[in-house]
Amino acid sequence: MATINIRSDVKDPFYRYKMERLQSKIEGKGNGIKTVIVNLSSVAQSLARPGAYVIKYFGFELGAQTNTNPADDRWIINGAHEASKLQDYLDGFINKFVLCKKCKNPETDVVIKDGRILLDCKACGQRSDVDLRLKLSGFILKNQPKKGKKDKSEKKAARKAKQNGNGNADAEENGHDDGSENNSQNGSNGDNGDVGNEANSDDELTRRIKAGADELDEPVEVKDDEWTVDMSAEAVKARQQQLPDDLKQKLVLGGDDDDEDGEGGGNSTYDQLGNWITSEAEEKGSVDNVDDVAIYLKAKELGIETKHRTLLVLVQTIFDDNIVKQVPKRASMLKSMITSEKHQKALLGGIERFIGLRGQKDAAFYDQTSKILAILYNEDILPEDVITKWGTKASKKYIDLATSKKVRKSAETFLTWLAEAESDDEDSE
Repeated sequence: MATINIRSDVKDPFYRYKMERLQSKIEGKGNGIKTVIVNLSSVAQSLARPGAYVIKYFGFELGAQTNTNPADDRWIINGAHEASKLQDYLDGFINKFVLCKKCKNPETDVVIKDGRILLDCKACGQRSDVDLRLKLSGFILKNQPKKGKKDKSEKKAARKAKQNGNGNADAEENGHDDGSENNSQNGSNGDNGDVGNEANSDDELTRRIKAGADELDEPVEVKDDEWTVDMSAEAVKARQQQLPDDLKQKLVLGGDDDDEDGEGGGNSTYDQLGNWITSEAEEKGSVDNVDDVAIYLKAKELGIETKHRTLLVLVQTIFDDNIVKQVPKRASMLKSMITSEKHQKALLGGIERFIGLRGQKDAAFYDQTSKILAILYNEDILPEDVITKWGTKASKKYIDLATSKKVRKSAETFLTWLAEAESDDEDSE
Protein backbone atom coordinates (compact mmCIF):
# COMPACT_ATOMS: atom_id res chain seq x y z
CA MET A 1 0.00 0.00 0.00
CA ALA A 2 1.29 3.46 -0.92
CA THR A 3 2.71 5.53 1.91
CA ILE A 4 2.71 9.29 2.45
CA ASN A 5 4.67 11.63 4.71
CA ILE A 6 3.27 11.95 8.23
CA ARG A 7 3.73 15.70 7.92
CA SER A 8 1.59 16.78 4.96
CA ASP A 9 3.54 20.04 4.63
CA VAL A 10 6.77 18.12 3.90
CA LYS A 11 7.00 17.20 0.21
CA ASP A 12 10.41 15.50 0.38
CA PRO A 13 9.91 11.96 -1.07
CA PHE A 14 12.76 10.68 1.14
CA TYR A 15 11.25 11.99 4.40
CA ARG A 16 11.80 9.14 6.85
CA TYR A 17 8.49 9.31 8.75
CA LYS A 18 5.81 7.61 6.66
CA MET A 19 2.30 6.24 7.12
CA GLU A 20 -0.30 4.61 4.94
CA ARG A 21 -2.91 6.81 3.30
CA LEU A 22 -6.29 6.35 5.00
CA GLN A 23 -8.55 3.83 3.26
CA SER A 24 -12.28 3.99 3.96
CA LYS A 25 -15.27 1.92 2.89
CA ILE A 26 -18.88 3.08 3.11
CA GLU A 27 -21.40 0.41 4.12
CA GLY A 28 -25.15 0.30 4.64
CA LYS A 29 -27.99 2.57 3.53
CA GLY A 30 -30.25 5.24 4.96
CA ASN A 31 -30.00 5.75 8.70
CA GLY A 32 -27.71 2.73 9.01
CA ILE A 33 -24.99 4.06 6.73
CA LYS A 34 -21.50 3.96 8.21
CA THR A 35 -17.84 4.38 7.25
CA VAL A 36 -15.28 1.69 8.01
CA ILE A 37 -11.65 2.84 8.14
CA VAL A 38 -9.89 -0.24 6.83
CA ASN A 39 -6.29 0.55 7.81
CA LEU A 40 -6.70 2.74 10.88
CA SER A 41 -4.68 0.35 13.08
CA SER A 42 -1.71 0.57 10.73
CA VAL A 43 -1.91 4.37 10.55
CA ALA A 44 -2.21 4.67 14.32
CA GLN A 45 0.82 2.40 14.76
CA SER A 46 2.87 4.65 12.45
CA LEU A 47 1.89 7.60 14.64
CA ALA A 48 2.62 5.65 17.86
CA ARG A 49 -0.87 6.44 19.15
CA PRO A 50 -3.76 4.15 20.14
CA GLY A 51 -6.31 3.70 17.39
CA ALA A 52 -8.99 4.80 19.86
CA TYR A 53 -7.46 8.29 19.99
CA VAL A 54 -7.60 8.68 16.22
CA ILE A 55 -11.15 7.37 15.75
CA LYS A 56 -12.43 9.42 18.70
CA TYR A 57 -10.84 12.55 17.23
CA PHE A 58 -12.72 11.91 13.98
CA GLY A 59 -15.92 11.48 15.98
CA PHE A 60 -15.47 14.80 17.77
CA GLU A 61 -14.63 16.67 14.56
CA LEU A 62 -17.47 15.13 12.55
CA GLY A 63 -20.03 15.10 15.34
CA ALA A 64 -20.58 11.38 14.78
CA GLN A 65 -20.60 8.28 16.95
CA THR A 66 -17.61 5.93 16.77
CA ASN A 67 -16.47 2.63 18.23
CA THR A 68 -13.28 2.92 20.25
CA ASN A 69 -12.51 -0.71 21.05
CA PRO A 70 -13.47 -3.00 18.16
CA ALA A 71 -12.73 -6.70 18.70
CA ASP A 72 -12.51 -7.34 14.94
CA ASP A 73 -10.33 -4.31 14.06
CA ARG A 74 -13.27 -2.67 12.23
CA TRP A 75 -13.05 1.01 13.14
CA ILE A 76 -16.42 2.58 12.37
CA ILE A 77 -17.78 6.13 12.14
CA ASN A 78 -21.51 6.61 11.72
CA GLY A 79 -22.43 8.33 8.46
CA ALA A 80 -20.77 8.49 5.03
CA HIS A 81 -17.33 10.16 5.00
CA GLU A 82 -14.84 10.26 2.13
CA ALA A 83 -11.26 9.14 2.76
CA SER A 84 -9.87 12.47 1.52
CA LYS A 85 -11.94 14.33 4.10
CA LEU A 86 -10.78 12.01 6.87
CA GLN A 87 -7.17 12.49 5.73
CA ASP A 88 -7.56 16.24 6.24
CA TYR A 89 -8.88 15.68 9.75
CA LEU A 90 -5.99 13.29 10.42
CA ASP A 91 -3.57 16.15 9.64
CA GLY A 92 -5.25 18.11 12.41
CA PHE A 93 -4.82 15.23 14.84
CA ILE A 94 -1.14 14.92 13.93
CA ASN A 95 -0.49 18.64 14.43
CA LYS A 96 -2.23 18.74 17.82
CA PHE A 97 -1.42 15.34 19.35
CA VAL A 98 1.66 13.93 17.59
CA LEU A 99 4.16 16.55 16.38
CA CYS A 100 6.65 18.09 18.79
CA LYS A 101 5.80 21.77 19.29
CA LYS A 102 9.47 22.72 19.05
CA CYS A 103 11.07 20.64 16.25
CA LYS A 104 7.90 19.32 14.53
CA ASN A 105 9.23 15.77 14.74
CA PRO A 106 6.54 13.05 15.02
CA GLU A 107 8.72 10.81 17.20
CA THR A 108 6.91 11.65 20.45
CA ASP A 109 5.33 9.76 23.35
CA VAL A 110 2.22 10.78 25.28
CA VAL A 111 2.96 11.32 28.97
CA ILE A 112 0.24 12.05 31.54
CA LYS A 113 1.54 13.95 34.57
CA ASP A 114 -0.31 15.97 37.20
CA GLY A 115 -3.41 16.22 35.03
CA ARG A 116 -1.38 17.48 32.06
CA ILE A 117 -0.85 15.82 28.69
CA LEU A 118 2.76 16.10 27.56
CA LEU A 119 4.37 15.17 24.25
CA ASP A 120 7.83 13.80 25.06
CA CYS A 121 10.01 14.27 21.95
CA LYS A 122 12.67 11.59 21.38
CA ALA A 123 14.46 13.80 18.85
CA CYS A 124 15.06 17.11 20.68
CA GLY A 125 14.08 16.15 24.24
CA GLN A 126 11.43 18.87 24.49
CA ARG A 127 8.29 18.19 26.55
CA SER A 128 5.40 20.26 25.23
CA ASP A 129 1.87 20.59 26.60
CA VAL A 130 -1.27 19.59 24.72
CA ASP A 131 -4.16 22.05 24.91
CA LEU A 132 -6.53 20.63 27.57
CA ARG A 133 -9.42 22.59 26.07
CA LEU A 134 -9.53 20.24 23.09
CA LYS A 135 -12.30 17.65 23.30
CA LEU A 136 -9.94 14.73 22.75
CA SER A 137 -7.78 15.85 25.69
CA GLY A 138 -10.51 14.83 28.13
CA PHE A 139 -10.78 11.43 26.46
CA ILE A 140 -6.99 10.91 26.67
CA LEU A 141 -6.94 11.79 30.38
CA LYS A 142 -9.62 9.17 31.00
CA ASN A 143 -7.96 6.61 28.71
CA GLN A 144 -4.26 6.90 29.34
CA PRO A 145 -1.84 4.96 27.10
CA LYS A 146 -1.20 1.50 28.46
CA LYS A 147 2.26 0.89 29.84
CA GLY A 148 2.99 -2.40 28.12
CA LYS A 149 6.28 -3.94 27.23
CA LYS A 150 9.11 -1.72 26.16
CA ASP A 151 9.29 -1.17 22.44
CA LYS A 152 12.16 -2.71 20.49
CA SER A 153 14.23 0.44 20.30
CA GLU A 154 14.09 0.88 24.08
CA LYS A 155 15.03 -2.76 24.59
CA LYS A 156 17.94 -2.45 22.21
CA ALA A 157 19.20 0.70 23.92
CA ALA A 158 18.94 -0.97 27.33
CA ARG A 159 20.87 -3.99 26.11
CA LYS A 160 23.63 -1.84 24.65
CA ALA A 161 23.87 0.14 27.88
CA LYS A 162 24.04 -3.07 29.87
CA GLN A 163 26.76 -4.46 27.62
CA ASN A 164 28.77 -1.25 27.83
CA GLY A 165 28.36 -1.23 31.58
CA ASN A 166 29.64 -4.79 31.85
CA GLY A 167 32.53 -3.95 29.56
CA ASN A 168 33.55 -0.92 31.59
CA ALA A 169 33.31 -2.85 34.84
CA ASP A 170 35.57 -5.60 33.50
CA ALA A 171 38.03 -3.02 32.21
CA GLU A 172 38.26 -1.29 35.56
CA GLU A 173 38.66 -4.59 37.37
CA ASN A 174 41.51 -5.61 35.07
CA GLY A 175 43.15 -2.19 35.29
CA HIS A 176 42.73 -1.22 31.60
CA ASP A 177 40.13 0.17 29.18
CA ASP A 178 40.54 -2.36 26.39
CA GLY A 179 37.05 -3.91 26.21
CA SER A 180 38.01 -5.68 22.98
CA GLU A 181 36.53 -8.98 24.05
CA ASN A 182 33.13 -7.41 24.57
CA ASN A 183 33.41 -5.64 21.23
CA SER A 184 34.06 -8.82 19.33
CA GLN A 185 31.00 -10.42 20.87
CA ASN A 186 28.46 -7.83 19.83
CA GLY A 187 30.06 -7.09 16.49
CA SER A 188 29.28 -3.42 16.66
CA ASN A 189 32.19 -1.81 18.48
CA GLY A 190 35.95 -2.03 18.22
CA ASP A 191 37.09 -1.62 14.63
CA ASN A 192 33.56 -0.98 13.55
CA GLY A 193 33.17 2.10 15.72
CA ASP A 194 35.36 4.26 13.45
CA VAL A 195 33.56 2.97 10.42
CA GLY A 196 30.17 3.81 11.92
CA ASN A 197 31.28 7.39 12.45
CA GLU A 198 32.24 7.66 8.80
CA ALA A 199 28.80 6.57 7.58
CA ASN A 200 26.68 9.30 6.07
CA SER A 201 23.58 10.39 7.94
CA ASP A 202 20.10 9.78 6.55
CA ASP A 203 19.65 13.49 5.92
CA GLU A 204 22.92 13.76 3.99
CA LEU A 205 22.09 10.70 1.89
CA THR A 206 18.65 12.12 1.14
CA ARG A 207 20.15 15.44 0.05
CA ARG A 208 22.64 13.77 -2.26
CA ILE A 209 20.04 11.46 -3.79
CA LYS A 210 17.74 14.40 -4.51
CA ALA A 211 20.60 16.33 -6.10
CA GLY A 212 21.48 13.36 -8.26
CA ALA A 213 17.84 12.80 -9.22
CA ASP A 214 17.54 16.44 -10.32
CA GLU A 215 20.55 15.95 -12.56
CA LEU A 216 18.95 12.87 -14.09
CA ASP A 217 15.86 14.89 -15.01
CA GLU A 218 17.91 17.45 -16.96
CA PRO A 219 18.00 16.81 -20.73
CA VAL A 220 21.45 15.78 -21.87
CA GLU A 221 22.60 15.73 -25.46
CA VAL A 222 24.64 12.61 -26.07
CA LYS A 223 26.70 12.14 -29.17
CA ASP A 224 27.25 8.73 -30.68
CA ASP A 225 31.01 9.00 -30.39
CA GLU A 226 30.77 9.63 -26.61
CA TRP A 227 29.78 6.05 -25.82
CA THR A 228 32.66 4.06 -24.36
CA VAL A 229 30.92 0.88 -23.18
CA ASP A 230 29.93 -1.81 -25.67
CA MET A 231 26.43 -2.94 -24.69
CA SER A 232 25.97 -5.51 -27.46
CA ALA A 233 24.75 -8.97 -26.44
CA GLU A 234 28.17 -10.46 -27.15
CA ALA A 235 29.98 -7.84 -25.05
CA VAL A 236 27.55 -8.22 -22.13
CA LYS A 237 27.95 -12.00 -22.25
CA ALA A 238 31.75 -11.67 -22.34
CA ARG A 239 31.73 -9.40 -19.26
CA GLN A 240 29.47 -11.84 -17.40
CA GLN A 241 32.01 -14.60 -17.95
CA GLN A 242 34.58 -12.47 -16.14
CA LEU A 243 32.44 -12.21 -13.00
CA PRO A 244 33.30 -14.28 -9.89
CA ASP A 245 31.86 -17.79 -9.87
CA ASP A 246 29.09 -16.90 -7.45
CA LEU A 247 27.95 -14.07 -9.71
CA LYS A 248 28.05 -16.01 -12.97
CA GLN A 249 24.78 -17.51 -11.87
CA LYS A 250 21.69 -15.36 -12.15
CA LEU A 251 22.09 -12.74 -9.44
CA VAL A 252 18.51 -12.88 -8.19
CA LEU A 253 16.95 -16.06 -6.89
CA GLY A 254 13.46 -17.09 -5.84
CA GLY A 255 11.62 -14.05 -7.23
CA ASP A 256 7.92 -13.54 -7.72
CA ASP A 257 6.29 -13.81 -11.10
CA ASP A 258 5.29 -10.16 -11.06
CA ASP A 259 8.88 -9.16 -10.38
CA GLU A 260 10.49 -10.74 -13.42
CA ASP A 261 11.85 -7.77 -15.31
CA GLY A 262 14.22 -7.76 -18.25
CA GLU A 263 14.95 -10.27 -20.93
CA GLY A 264 15.86 -13.24 -18.75
CA GLY A 265 18.82 -15.48 -19.39
CA GLY A 266 21.12 -13.40 -17.20
CA ASN A 267 20.17 -10.01 -18.67
CA SER A 268 17.31 -8.91 -16.42
CA THR A 269 17.32 -5.43 -14.91
CA TYR A 270 18.68 -6.98 -11.71
CA ASP A 271 21.59 -8.55 -13.60
CA GLN A 272 22.21 -5.20 -15.28
CA LEU A 273 22.46 -3.55 -11.86
CA GLY A 274 24.82 -6.26 -10.60
CA ASN A 275 27.00 -6.05 -13.72
CA TRP A 276 27.13 -2.25 -13.44
CA ILE A 277 28.22 -2.32 -9.77
CA THR A 278 30.86 -4.95 -10.54
CA SER A 279 32.20 -2.92 -13.48
CA GLU A 280 32.29 0.26 -11.38
CA ALA A 281 34.15 -1.58 -8.61
CA GLU A 282 36.76 -2.86 -11.07
CA GLU A 283 37.17 0.57 -12.63
CA LYS A 284 37.54 2.33 -9.25
CA GLY A 285 39.73 -0.32 -7.69
CA SER A 286 37.36 -1.43 -4.94
CA VAL A 287 33.65 -1.84 -4.29
CA ASP A 288 34.11 0.52 -1.31
CA ASN A 289 34.72 3.32 -3.84
CA VAL A 290 31.32 2.88 -5.52
CA ASP A 291 29.12 5.67 -4.14
CA ASP A 292 25.76 4.93 -2.44
CA VAL A 293 23.99 7.68 -4.35
CA ALA A 294 25.31 6.39 -7.68
CA ILE A 295 24.04 2.89 -6.83
CA TYR A 296 20.61 4.19 -5.85
CA LEU A 297 20.29 6.32 -8.97
CA LYS A 298 21.31 3.38 -11.17
CA ALA A 299 18.63 1.24 -9.53
CA LYS A 300 16.14 4.06 -10.06
CA GLU A 301 17.17 4.35 -13.70
CA LEU A 302 16.40 0.64 -14.10
CA GLY A 303 13.08 1.07 -12.25
CA ILE A 304 13.91 -1.36 -9.43
CA GLU A 305 14.87 0.93 -6.53
CA THR A 306 11.72 -0.11 -4.61
CA LYS A 307 11.86 -3.83 -5.44
CA HIS A 308 12.72 -6.22 -2.63
CA ARG A 309 14.79 -8.37 -4.99
CA THR A 310 17.15 -5.45 -5.57
CA LEU A 311 18.47 -6.03 -2.05
CA LEU A 312 19.53 -9.56 -3.03
CA VAL A 313 21.67 -8.08 -5.79
CA LEU A 314 23.14 -5.39 -3.56
CA VAL A 315 24.26 -7.84 -0.86
CA GLN A 316 26.11 -9.92 -3.45
CA THR A 317 27.82 -6.96 -5.10
CA ILE A 318 28.50 -4.15 -2.60
CA PHE A 319 30.14 -6.35 0.06
CA ASP A 320 33.25 -8.51 0.17
CA ASP A 321 35.13 -10.33 2.93
CA ASN A 322 35.24 -7.08 4.94
CA ILE A 323 31.44 -6.95 5.20
CA VAL A 324 31.42 -6.30 8.97
CA LYS A 325 33.26 -3.01 8.42
CA GLN A 326 31.33 -2.19 5.24
CA VAL A 327 27.78 -2.51 6.59
CA PRO A 328 27.82 0.73 8.66
CA LYS A 329 28.97 2.67 5.58
CA ARG A 330 26.05 1.32 3.56
CA ALA A 331 23.48 1.47 6.39
CA SER A 332 21.79 4.72 5.31
CA MET A 333 21.27 3.51 1.74
CA LEU A 334 20.00 0.09 2.80
CA LYS A 335 17.54 1.54 5.32
CA SER A 336 16.17 3.94 2.70
CA MET A 337 15.50 1.01 0.35
CA ILE A 338 13.95 -1.31 2.97
CA THR A 339 10.29 -0.36 3.24
CA SER A 340 8.60 -3.59 4.38
CA GLU A 341 9.15 -6.94 6.07
CA LYS A 342 9.41 -8.45 2.58
CA HIS A 343 12.44 -6.25 1.93
CA GLN A 344 13.96 -7.24 5.29
CA LYS A 345 13.57 -10.94 4.50
CA ALA A 346 15.07 -10.45 1.04
CA LEU A 347 18.10 -8.71 2.54
CA LEU A 348 18.51 -11.48 5.12
CA GLY A 349 18.19 -14.09 2.36
CA GLY A 350 20.93 -12.32 0.42
CA ILE A 351 23.13 -12.33 3.52
CA GLU A 352 22.51 -16.07 3.94
CA ARG A 353 23.59 -16.70 0.35
CA PHE A 354 26.57 -14.35 0.71
CA ILE A 355 27.84 -16.22 3.79
CA GLY A 356 27.03 -19.64 2.36
CA LEU A 357 28.94 -19.15 -0.89
CA ARG A 358 32.03 -17.93 0.95
CA GLY A 359 31.68 -20.65 3.57
CA GLN A 360 31.73 -23.28 0.85
CA LYS A 361 35.15 -22.02 -0.24
CA ASP A 362 36.53 -21.31 3.22
CA ALA A 363 34.74 -22.80 6.26
CA ALA A 364 36.45 -20.25 8.50
CA PHE A 365 34.17 -17.55 7.04
CA TYR A 366 31.25 -19.03 8.99
CA ASP A 367 32.86 -17.51 12.08
CA GLN A 368 31.77 -14.10 10.76
CA THR A 369 28.04 -14.97 10.70
CA SER A 370 27.16 -13.78 14.21
CA LYS A 371 29.22 -10.61 13.76
CA ILE A 372 27.44 -9.82 10.47
CA LEU A 373 23.98 -10.34 12.00
CA ALA A 374 24.96 -8.29 15.06
CA ILE A 375 26.04 -5.29 13.00
CA LEU A 376 22.87 -5.48 10.87
CA TYR A 377 20.82 -5.54 14.07
CA ASN A 378 22.74 -2.77 15.84
CA GLU A 379 22.53 -0.53 12.76
CA ASP A 380 18.71 -0.95 12.81
CA ILE A 381 18.75 -2.53 9.36
CA LEU A 382 17.17 -5.82 10.46
CA PRO A 383 14.77 -6.16 13.43
CA GLU A 384 14.92 -8.79 16.14
CA ASP A 385 11.75 -10.67 15.15
CA VAL A 386 12.80 -11.15 11.52
CA ILE A 387 16.24 -12.47 12.51
CA THR A 388 14.78 -14.77 15.18
CA LYS A 389 12.20 -16.24 12.81
CA TRP A 390 14.86 -16.76 10.14
CA GLY A 391 16.99 -18.72 12.59
CA THR A 392 14.27 -21.29 13.36
CA LYS A 393 14.23 -23.13 10.03
CA ALA A 394 16.65 -23.73 7.17
CA SER A 395 15.48 -23.11 3.60
CA LYS A 396 16.69 -23.83 0.09
CA LYS A 397 15.24 -20.60 -1.29
CA TYR A 398 18.56 -18.75 -1.47
CA ILE A 399 21.13 -21.56 -1.34
CA ASP A 400 21.17 -25.34 -1.04
CA LEU A 401 19.61 -26.79 2.10
CA ALA A 402 22.81 -28.25 3.56
CA THR A 403 24.60 -24.89 3.34
CA SER A 404 21.54 -23.09 4.71
CA LYS A 405 21.72 -25.29 7.80
CA LYS A 406 25.42 -24.51 8.23
CA VAL A 407 24.76 -20.76 8.03
CA ARG A 408 22.10 -20.97 10.73
CA LYS A 409 24.30 -23.20 12.86
CA SER A 410 27.06 -20.62 12.66
CA ALA A 411 24.59 -17.92 13.77
CA GLU A 412 23.76 -19.65 17.06
CA THR A 413 25.95 -17.34 19.13
CA PHE A 414 24.01 -14.25 18.10
CA LEU A 415 20.60 -15.98 18.10
CA THR A 416 21.24 -17.23 21.64
CA TRP A 417 22.23 -13.73 22.75
CA LEU A 418 19.00 -12.34 21.29
CA ALA A 419 16.90 -14.97 23.08
CA GLU A 420 18.63 -14.41 26.42
CA ALA A 421 18.37 -10.64 26.10
CA GLU A 422 14.63 -10.94 25.41
CA SER A 423 14.26 -13.19 28.45
CA ASP A 424 16.12 -10.67 30.63
CA ASP A 425 13.82 -7.89 29.39
CA GLU A 426 10.72 -9.90 30.30
CA ASP A 427 12.12 -10.70 33.77
CA SER A 428 12.87 -7.03 34.41
CA GLU A 429 9.29 -6.11 33.54
